[in-house]
Amino acid sequence: MMTFLLLLALTTDFNANAIRAHVKFLSDDLLEGRGPGTRGDALATNYVASQFEAAGLKPAGDNGTFFQKVALLGITTEAPKTELAFGKRPALKYRDEFAGGDQTQRESSTLDSEVVFVGHGVVAPEYRWDDYKGLDTRGRTLVMLVDDPPASASEPDLFKGRARTYYGRWTYKFEIGTAKNAEAVILIHTNDAAGYGWQVVRNSWSGEQAYVKKAPGAHGLSFAGWITEQVAQELFASTGHDLASLTKAAASRDFKPVPLGIRLKGRVGSTLRSFETANVLAKLEGSDAKLKDEAVLYSAHHDHLGIGVADPSDPTDTIYNGALDNASGVATLLELARAWSKVSPAPKRSILFAAVAAEEQGLLGSHYLAEHPPVPAKNIAVGLNVDEVYFFGNVKSVTMLGVERTSFYPTAQSVTKEMGLTIVPDQAPEQGSYYRSDHFSFGKVGIPAFTIKQVPDDAQRPQLRDFKDKRYHQAGDEFDPKWDFASAKQVAELAFRLGWEAANAASLPQWLPGDEFAGKR
Repeated sequence: MMTFLLLLALTTDFNANAIRAHVKFLSDDLLEGRGPGTRGDALATNYVASQFEAAGLKPAGDNGTFFQKVALLGITTEAPKTELAFGKRPALKYRDEFAGGDQTQRESSTLDSEVVFVGHGVVAPEYRWDDYKGLDTRGRTLVMLVDDPPASASEPDLFKGRARTYYGRWTYKFEIGTAKNAEAVILIHTNDAAGYGWQVVRNSWSGEQAYVKKAPGAHGLSFAGWITEQVAQELFASTGHDLASLTKAAASRDFKPVPLGIRLKGRVGSTLRSFETANVLAKLEGSDAKLKDEAVLYSAHHDHLGIGVADPSDPTDTIYNGALDNASGVATLLELARAWSKVSPAPKRSILFAAVAAEEQGLLGSHYLAEHPPVPAKNIAVGLNVDEVYFFGNVKSVTMLGVERTSFYPTAQSVTKEMGLTIVPDQAPEQGSYYRSDHFSFGKVGIPAFTIKQVPDDAQRPQLRDFKDKRYHQAGDEFDPKWDFASAKQVAELAFRLGWEAANAASLPQWLPGDEFAGKR
């Protein structure tokens, strides 16, 4: 066991200036927002690989390299070739009133289908919930609410109460619509339900979207996207319905789908691009003859949104630099890799480092890694993910989404206590944060995985609010020389200590009995 003094020496050796330099480079305009499969993406992955190699780590990718290739299909919706209209209403304005794209993986699709409101669009047998009630969904347009069916006074734990489950995520809505052979799925955006404003939807869906290539003959939605709340209100009113009333009705198990008596007509034109991106993987081999075949996994996504819609405050700025999201996480990962490379002797279990691709496109890189890990998933002790490190100063509290659902929780509590930190619950459980970052991909294959997040104090909250409102998934997420990078050292030290405990534990951590991922372990 590493002595306390040696551990202290290592964990106080994290270099804030190194993290600063990594963030500054990765979020530079030169990398053009690190969109998957672009020149900037290649620059980022090569930079990360070079840093891993400089630290003396072993490659853990394909064929003895640091790269695990991920083949994808990029789809960009072409605004001049795209037009959607409900019934006799005027065509919707792309980006201003609707956003989304064609998931058939064709260059063009024509839509002409009956529109049906299906409430939350959820089928959850464990909650005795079915919003479809035998509806023939084939070839129809399904309009849905974003979020879970709400809990009630009689069932306060329905769909985990205030916390959002995967059923409330937009990814689930599109998946269930695809499985039911719908022609289109359209989600009604509200700030509260989505957890972010319309500008995030507009910006996130207006550029290229990446997908794993479909098998021949596999069904895809001709349109998967969003409409604004105002459009939804006007649409429902034009058909003799009230959105608020139907939203209330959809909160009951007795809800039945409501045909709106109109058709969605239009066309979607797309540009297709086959390309490769890569997860960047490195390994520090463990020192125990048996346990070195097991590992602790550190991850952070290296991609962002590339080049998109101009920032309203600067019409000339179209580069989505992704400084906090997530150059910050990759920079912290690189500093963790450097620190771990200095540990001698190495911990009992091996340490894996993964800068994963295409997170913004739906966790595609981490999903591929989870299905093709360099160490079997059942042998990975924990997954420690870093996504959006805030450089607003040191904090007193952190969240580790999902850690309380694992046998690793007492260890995490002990480590944070030693650092003068407190683990607090998810600060916005209604946003379903567990299902929105790369740790979810690892949880789905049974790895106890979670993201380490700082919880800003009262004085820091205005900075976080400014980021969420004005910079998150916008061109304004840029490097700021005034940032306090000492806070990144705090995150790195915490991640290091947690990894050390997991790498030397007597047994592998587990999901607690009854958890949704326990059976996968």
